[in-house]
Amino acid sequence: MICDLVEQLRHVFEQGLSSSFYPVPQGAIGVGSAFEGWSPCAEDAVYQVLVPLSAPAGHALHLELDTAGMPQRNFCIRVELLCTCKQEQDVLCFLHQPEEVLRREQEPSLLHTLCTGTYLDVEKTVHWFCRFVRVAWLLLPQSRHGRLTLLPSSRSCKFQLSQAEESFTAEVILGVQRGDSDVFVGSQPAEAGTPSTTWLETYAVAEAKFFRHICRQAPQDSWHCKCLQLLSPLLLGVGFSSYTLKTVVMHLLSTVPPTHWSRGDFGQRLVDILKFLHCSLQTTQLHHFVVGNARFPLEISLPSELRVAKPPNLFQHLEGNLHAHVKAVQAYLRLLHR
Repeated sequence: MICDLVEQLRHVFEQGLSSSFYPVPQGAIGVGSAFEGWSPCAEDAVYQVLVPLSAPAGHALHLELDTAGMPQRNFCIRVELLCTCKQEQDVLCFLHQPEEVLRREQEPSLLHTLCTGTYLDVEKTVHWFCRFVRVAWLLLPQSRHGRLTLLPSSRSCKFQLSQAEESFTAEVILGVQRGDSDVFVGSQPAEAGTPSTTWLETYAVAEAKFFRHICRQAPQDSWHCKCLQLLSPLLLGVGFSSYTLKTVVMHLLSTVPPTHWSRGDFGQRLVDILKFLHCSLQTTQLHHFVVGNARFPLEISLPSELRVAKPPNLFQHLEGNLHAHVKAVQAYLRLLHR
């Protein structure tokens, strides 16, 4: 339902922005725990979708890597104006037409609306998207018997959808695809102080495809998602992120055969997960599951350099930091107690 709603909003975008030069939204892709099948509580679920953006006519988007950002790699998206003089389309060339003609005859370029300098600005782009969602919602038939409320968020479009007695929370992450791979740079929330021209590399689409890959191989009674459902609420207030837990489970799913995740194996798999986490804490090593993983399915498309890269260590912050390591071990003990 959420993906269908975002798709309807996208069609309104296409009609309302056909003569402008804003980024062009593509089909929404469901990501995160709700779409991977292990959201711990349906009532608290956030249905996260990634909406890829493509360049408008007369523009090109170039991804530039900020090398300072491992394990979370950062990118800037440089916007380039292209010559359209010889193209058979109703677009005046931003490069070779006089400024006064462009101002009079055509909408401003992307460089003059959502960019800071020559780089696409995350916060400006999200703000633009949210404004249009608010307007587009009123043009949909659902708006007559439902309510869409935008929620505060500077780097994503978050909203609550209320219909009858039901209420859903959705979060739209805007992104640009890396080539034709399943890796994107996205507008997902970042650490405080992150520049608004910084987009974070996200593997959410590749990870969602990995869960679908496992589901195709696993028997119908596989309980791998139930392991995540049971353990993820226990992490609240403990100190481990749900992404840490998900990474552990994905590593085990690539080594323990799918047939060994049935209901009868449930207890043993929970023990395996906790043992894996404990071992990772002892060694202060928890490798990223997608980057540099030789076991990652070849059917899921990754940029070639990511398959051979050194896998980032998600526990790198514990190396050489005794205080942080002690706190992490204490968090693990609290998790065992729960």
